[in-house]
Amino acid sequence: MEPQEEEAVVLDLKRQLEDEDLNPEQKVLLLNNGLNKALNMAALHTDSRVLTRVKSQLYLSGVLSHCVLLLSLDPRRLRGNWSAAATLAQLASSCCVGVDPGDRSEAFHRLFLPSVTDGLLSLASQLMRRAECVSLFRKVMDSVGWLLRAHAQLTTQVLSSVHYEQIQMCDDVTVSLFCVQLWLQTCISSRDFLSGLSDDSVLLLLNDAIGLLAVSSDSAVGGASVRLILVMAAQQERRVQPLLLSFRGLDSLLDKDWRGRGFDQDVDQLIALIHSDRGRRSHSQACTEHVRAACVIQAAWRSYQTRRRVKSLNRAVSRLQRRYRARRRQQQQQREAQRWEEELKFQVCVRRQQARREFHQKQRQLLQLLPPDQVQSYLQECERRAAVVIQSFWRGFRERRRYNSTHRHALRRTHAEQQAAKTLQRAVRRFLQKRRAAKAPPITPFWIGQSGLTDSRRVELKRQVEDYISLHPSSRVSRQECERLHEEVQLLLLSELQRGDQRRREEQRVEALLAHTHTQLELLRDAPPLSAVTATDADSFLSPAGPIAARARDAHNAALQASRLPWWRTLGETADVDVFSSSHLQELEAELGGLFVGGVKLPDVDGTNL
Repeated sequence: MEPQEEEAVVLDLKRQLEDEDLNPEQKVLLLNNGLNKALNMAALHTDSRVLTRVKSQLYLSGVLSHCVLLLSLDPRRLRGNWSAAATLAQLASSCCVGVDPGDRSEAFHRLFLPSVTDGLLSLASQLMRRAECVSLFRKVMDSVGWLLRAHAQLTTQVLSSVHYEQIQMCDDVTVSLFCVQLWLQTCISSRDFLSGLSDDSVLLLLNDAIGLLAVSSDSAVGGASVRLILVMAAQQERRVQPLLLSFRGLDSLLDKDWRGRGFDQDVDQLIALIHSDRGRRSHSQACTEHVRAACVIQAAWRSYQTRRRVKSLNRAVSRLQRRYRARRRQQQQQREAQRWEEELKFQVCVRRQQARREFHQKQRQLLQLLPPDQVQSYLQECERRAAVVIQSFWRGFRERRRYNSTHRHALRRTHAEQQAAKTLQRAVRRFLQKRRAAKAPPITPFWIGQSGLTDSRRVELKRQVEDYISLHPSSRVSRQECERLHEEVQLLLLSELQRGDQRRREEQRVEALLAHTHTQLELLRDAPPLSAVTATDADSFLSPAGPIAARARDAHNAALQASRLPWWRTLGETADVDVFSSSHLQELEAELGGLFVGGVKLPDVDGTNL
């Protein structure tokens, strides 16, 4: 794939995403197809720089920003298409790994990557609440882990995210197991992962693992948590071991609750690690005392300096106190107003409850007064009235919204029609004005005459004009001659059209005769033998023309008679015999038991129809 092809694919995807008619679901499907196509085309090359260049173009063109916006949308706008959203999350995390942002590196690491992480965690928290989306939840969590292994600085954001806290608060064992496996796989696949984290992040990670040990009772979750702590201790022993001392009672928790679950060796190793740290506790306590003493000395010195500064700055202290008192008074007023507001809300809720209770009591009393057979009808009538009220409010709201929308569209359409009409009228007026100006005769200037022109000079000029006209006659034809030529041309054209019609009629007649002849030939070629012929077949060979039928009958009879004559009759002595006589034909027909004659139907001979 050439650089021009890469840029064309990315620009085409960006152009399609900028279409405002696409809904979020269509954009998700479009992004899945486009990103998959771009990454697959780049993966076919052996040079890894091609894939890096494609990912950089996706980020710089803003395609990945569309991914972040779609991942952070309300799930109801995706219409339940969770599989496409999970696929988009996986492709987005893959595009964020190995990208070269160039000059926008700071914005990429400080703004874009945190937004991608927040979108992935938001989608994971939505998938967590659906029992049928467990595989999709794991897919999204794997995408988060893939992003963390490439960018370890996102760990603090993940651990402090509101969406991750919602995931941790879930009681489902599968969700807890996926969270622990996320951190375990991240630490195992990247040995430099923990080295890039701060002490607070490592402490949060330990707190999550030990919290699962204290809350959960599932063996898979406990085993994964113990292995995670051991992996962290193996990679960062000096940082993790002091932090484990802050969790008091961890060794007894492991010994009582997690033995005999199938991973006793890991539990013993973790307990031994905790006990090995207690020997170093005395040294750490001494260091802590020194630090505490230093802090006390520094605090005393700083307080002394502050008191000296306050004594020399009475005015600043007075101003500070005044501002502090004003701020405290303002906060007190805000708390008082908030308290009154909460009290008012509480009183409103109480009064609503009392009114609702009184209404129900009155309704119950009325129901007690009614006969038993009318209670059901009364309740149905109440439900009907309530339904009518709800429907009326909803229909009113819907009609008002529809009217506002229709009125707005009508105003917009009317304005557009008015503008179009003005444009058309302006163009038509300009066209008509030009046309009138072109048709108007030119204004001849008034001829005053040449100074010094006399009558003799006028006569001389007129004679010169007549001589010129006589020497140069005009080539124009008179109107009468033009009319005569026009009539001749019309007569010639009419005769030519009549001859053409006659030729076309002759051609049509010839074509009809040829088609009829071909049809008759095909019928004769496909005719059945005389032994198998029927009356229907015989009728199909009758000709509607009398001369043709007579000629065919005569020829057929002559051929049959010639085939039945003795040999000596064919030697030229048949001139005096009338082969077409009626008596001879009757004898011949009686001998043959019936004869086909085209166009006519002979009388019955011996009970046989001819």
